[in-house]
Amino acid sequence: MKVTILLICSCLVWEGLGKPQFPDQEKDPLFWNTWAQRTLKNALTLQKLNQNTAKNLILFLGDGMGIPTVTAARILKGQLSRQSGEETQLEMDNFPFVALSKTYNTNAQVADSAGTATAFLCGVKANEGTVGVSAAAVRSQCNTTQGNEVTSILRWAKEAGKSVGIVTTTRVNHATPSAAYAHCVDRDWYSDGEMPAEAVQAGCKDIARQLFENIPNIDVIMGGGRKYMFPKNQSDVEYPGEKKHFGTRIDRRNLVEEWNKNKQNANYVWNKKELLSLNPNSVDYLLGLFEPGDLPYDLERNNETDPSLTEMVEVAIKILKKNPSGFYLLVEGGRIDHGHHDGKAKQALHEAVEMDRAIGQAGLLTSIYDTMTVVTADHSHMFNFGGYTPRGNTILGLNSILSDVDQKPFTAILYGNGPGFKVVNGLRENISTLGYEENNYKAQSAVPLSMETHGGEDVAVFAKGPMAHLLHGVHEQNYIPHVMAYAACIGQNRDHCMSSSGASSLSAALPSLTALLTLIRLLC
Repeated sequence: MKVTILLICSCLVWEGLGKPQFPDQEKDPLFWNTWAQRTLKNALTLQKLNQNTAKNLILFLGDGMGIPTVTAARILKGQLSRQSGEETQLEMDNFPFVALSKTYNTNAQVADSAGTATAFLCGVKANEGTVGVSAAAVRSQCNTTQGNEVTSILRWAKEAGKSVGIVTTTRVNHATPSAAYAHCVDRDWYSDGEMPAEAVQAGCKDIARQLFENIPNIDVIMGGGRKYMFPKNQSDVEYPGEKKHFGTRIDRRNLVEEWNKNKQNANYVWNKKELLSLNPNSVDYLLGLFEPGDLPYDLERNNETDPSLTEMVEVAIKILKKNPSGFYLLVEGGRIDHGHHDGKAKQALHEAVEMDRAIGQAGLLTSIYDTMTVVTADHSHMFNFGGYTPRGNTILGLNSILSDVDQKPFTAILYGNGPGFKVVNGLRENISTLGYEENNYKAQSAVPLSMETHGGEDVAVFAKGPMAHLLHGVHEQNYIPHVMAYAACIGQNRDHCMSSSGASSLSAALPSLTALLTLIRLLC
């Protein structure tokens, strides 16, 4: 009886809200038919594939940006512009080719960011917790490093004469960026201060050191992680009185100072003002370390001192694109993942929306004719939303009905596990009086954990530009850098370029050669 009354009341509440609000034009079948036909015509143009050689390559990696996060970010983006949100398009939604990526690590059904980064950057699946090494390496065992190193597409691009860059909202020596340059059996070896003494003595190098030594001339590096570059107990330039931000290096090296030596037109910056005052035309090398650790969430960013991901991407591309041979750029929206781990869905979704802005800015600065852009995630999260919410329901708000079990409200967004689990007097917490739309609200979860976990489902891959059609269907995650390398004629995928360019060059040269032979014959 209670359940029946509750359901009736819930229906009355729904009716009390009025009919679902949506544009009047959507009532007309012509609206939907016209939209579909327009989409169809655009799809038909894709039959003529872009098979140009990619001069430039850009990989946008949304850390933890599973498909539910993409959908929720789309709705949030629209609602931030005072739309209902569902019909909004993210920049990545406009990419013509979409695939699914299988994210498992060699030893893990549900992956971590280190093993996945090795896959989508080095083309080889690996064990969780390791970066830039094959699955023959064992986590935290220093003596399994040597001989098991694998190289990344960033290195392949550099060796082909392209400029290369890394931009992230996490530490520049965090899991995702580190797989682009490091070979390390433990993702947590940020500096020698975080390494076991025996690993240091055995000759293993920390990740920060490898950033500057393995590929010495990475053209652009931007993100956080400042404290790992300076001697232990050296105070931080921005937070001089806070010990947690002091340098961590036991070897007493100043890696920033070492980086700056013997480089022409090199600039080290640590705040937004310094970054935006640069003239990209006079900068060949840029090192930007904007925080001792990770950059702040975009919602908490100091607009005066902390650059946004979009601002960093714009500066990076303007510097890198000066190279006539093109560039490779890795961009990570790394704090999407952190927001989800904390159960702070609002933080995670705003990070995803900011990455979408950066994708749009990159599109304005490049061309689909010579730039391949790929957007994907390393893994998903135990994040979801639902509950029969009406059109335009705020993505961060309450559901339109109450639970028919405990008669309490619940938010549209929920986690399968995480820190949002809370019981009061033996019952689920009543959230109606809580600030569930506040920045740091921890959404309710089904299973209590101090940190929410990754999800194991496939993630989306969006692609545009030369050879983007090769990303289709369902792929292993390590396929991604092979496609990008093929598109740019770098790494092991060069034969098709040599033959096609050679044939075309010979074809173009034949008329001139014939004319030259005729002239010689006449003169003789």
